[in-house]
Amino acid sequence: MTEQLQLETGMIRISDDVVSKIAGLAALETPGIAAMSGGLSEGWAKRLSGKNVQKGVTVEVGQLEAAIDLRIIVLYETPIHEVCRMLQQNVREAVESMTGLRVVEVNVKVEGVAFKDDEIEDIPSRAK
Repeated sequence: MTEQLQLETGMIRISDDVVSKIAGLAALETPGIAAMSGGLSEGWAKRLSGKNVQKGVTVEVGQLEAAIDLRIIVLYETPIHEVCRMLQQNVREAVESMTGLRVVEVNVKVEGVAFKDDEIEDIPSRAK
């Protein structure tokens, strides 16, 4: 589904992929986030580079609103509830400012904890 705005000059459509990429980049820039969890079929969470930033992000885009689901891995010894609140705020602000959509919810599922010295690939994912 794509977001559509009917204007006097024409229609604007913002694809789910665009919203997903914005949300993923904002998530990875949030302090305390070790990685996005891709929910990969082989059962491992992986640290994702910019080219795969949409992994761990699911969006539903309506006409004027968007809902975002994030699956993440947090760094050990960070207050998970604080990191998640900051993550929700960062993602909401990034998507709203770049797209003009109203973000109605940012749901976060913490799927793992990583030590600073650990390789993210060594952390099992609990994704479906």
